[in-house]
Amino acid sequence: MLLGTNGSGKSTLLRLIAGLFRPQGGSIEVNGKVGFVLQNPDHQLVMPTVGADIAFGLVSEKLAYPQVRQRVQESLAAVNLGLLINRPIYALSGGQKQRVAIAGTIAQRSDVLLFDEPTALLDPDAQLELVAQVRDLVKKRHLAALWVTHRLEELDYCDGAFLLENGKLVDRGDPQRLRHRLINSES
Repeated sequence: MLLGTNGSGKSTLLRLIAGLFRPQGGSIEVNGKVGFVLQNPDHQLVMPTVGADIAFGLVSEKLAYPQVRQRVQESLAAVNLGLLINRPIYALSGGQKQRVAIAGTIAQRSDVLLFDEPTALLDPDAQLELVAQVRDLVKKRHLAALWVTHRLEELDYCDGAFLLENGKLVDRGDPQRLRHRLINSES
């Protein structure tokens, strides 16, 4: 998890890692393919149906139709949405839309997943369900993930945390220690 107040540089760091921004100095190396899940899935999902949206992300790979179909089905199964392959995007809940966005990164065979506050627009039950599901998915598939959050309860689902202030890393390590540091600094 990547923590920090608004304006601390969390989203900028994710965009740098994803290659969407160029660093003004130094360099960033990522081992593997990067998938990026935005805070608002409506800014990421572009096709009319679930299956078409995931398949659209595979166009640049020039795969044969059976390969595309297999990857779409596998990625939807990974996020428990296999039965929604033909569902219109507009008919999905916010949590389902986020899971479709995650499925798109899985279909593209991303090794590193970047999440920019993916629970921000979800109700509390859906928030924790999504965090738990992503944690399980990351562990099962041996992926790396970096998750930006303001919700301290999400720290219960991560292996480690980083704290940014003014664009600089000021602390890292045990999620619960960082939680207590943040809570004590707010008091």
